[in-house]
Amino acid sequence: MSEISTFTSRPAKITCSAREFFDFVTDARNFEQFISAETFSDLKADKDSLSFQAGMLGSVSLRISEKIMYSKVIYRGENQQVKDFMLKADIADSGPGSCEVILTLQAELNPMLRMFAATPAAKFLDALAGQMEKYRGWNMTSL
Repeated sequence: MSEISTFTSRPAKITCSAREFFDFVTDARNFEQFISAETFSDLKADKDSLSFQAGMLGSVSLRISEKIMYSKVIYRGENQQVKDFMLKADIADSGPGSCEVILTLQAELNPMLRMFAATPAAKFLDALAGQMEKYRGWNMTSL
């Protein structure tokens, strides 16, 4: 029997306002800035969706499904193993020119798949948070 599994990143300290972060991540073409070429390949993106190859996961497709101004962005996704999952970014201002982001990945997984997914999911979320913390081009969104 499958149940909802939730994996959460550490809070990422981002060097831009919540508004700048929101504007950036609500254009799926900008997601490329956080994807490592060693981990992901064959990236295709338009304003509202993206797809890529992710090693053992295979083909992954994501589409923006919900936006709450300057506080939350939800991507819905699927791949061969998981037909429906959610990647959520909760955004909070944390002072002038900075915000904090917590990433959450939710998927309906059976206990065996959850056991195998826990470590890679945690590593993925922490790597994504780390890439976001390093990024400095928040005001340079895709055209």
